[in-house]
Amino acid sequence: MPELERRLAVSGHLARLEESRSRPGSWTLYVDGTPQSHVDLEEPEWLGFEYVRRIGHAADLVRPEGEPITALHLGGGAFTLPRYVIATRPGSRQQVVELETDLVDLVRAHLPLPRTAQVRVRHGDAREVLAKLPAGLDGAVDLAVVDIFSGARTPAHVTSAEFHGLVSPRLAPGGIVAVNVADGAGLAFARSQAATLAHVYEHVALAADTSMLKGRRFGNVVMYASHDPLPFEGLPRRLASDPVPAKLVDGEELVRFIAGAPVVTDGTAVPSPPPSRSVFLAKP
Repeated sequence: MPELERRLAVSGHLARLEESRSRPGSWTLYVDGTPQSHVDLEEPEWLGFEYVRRIGHAADLVRPEGEPITALHLGGGAFTLPRYVIATRPGSRQQVVELETDLVDLVRAHLPLPRTAQVRVRHGDAREVLAKLPAGLDGAVDLAVVDIFSGARTPAHVTSAEFHGLVSPRLAPGGIVAVNVADGAGLAFARSQAATLAHVYEHVALAADTSMLKGRRFGNVVMYASHDPLPFEGLPRRLASDPVPAKLVDGEELVRFIAGAPVVTDGTAVPSPPPSRSVFLAKP
């Protein structure tokens, strides 16, 4: 059996794969104790983390059911969402950008992708790689997922309007960017991220459970953005029927959520706030 943990060369974080106690045969990736990905090799269309399910809904709705898409994943983790797209949209073309080569090697050794998968991995900083992607991806990406963490925090340089200015031209007509935003009480960081997306894209929405929206706990807010109207007529029902129900916030409610929060620029960007260690005591 391959080694289940590895010290990552770039960040120095410790990555560990652990079989999940509540779902034997599935695996969780931890990075410095923070759960970052959950994978079921036998049932890759099953998404265990609530925020990942909410991104999965965007993958489901961006194009007609089963139609292949072009997807760009900024942040690889254990390749949970690429596996989901492989399972639900056969024939899709996917690019994964991941800074930590050691992490990719660990995951591939123990949780290999299907041999027929059309997934290309590009190593390096997401922002630097974005600027160097082939011109053929300009205006071609149906789904761009921004899920970039160093340990438990999103680095500042991938939170700004300038960063999203590099993502934006890659989207195909009707394409969606889905961003995983971690925040806690007050949601100041999340509000500024919503303001930043609304500055770059014409159409923005977000999904979170009600306790998160009230700023009562640390957790994840998934944000969606597009140059075109979001195809989310059926999304509220999907969110409400998830194991952890969530609410879709858009329109005037989104305007109130942003409520004058500043647009983040390279000059003002900060990392996402750190969680309390107690947030991750319970293992899946």
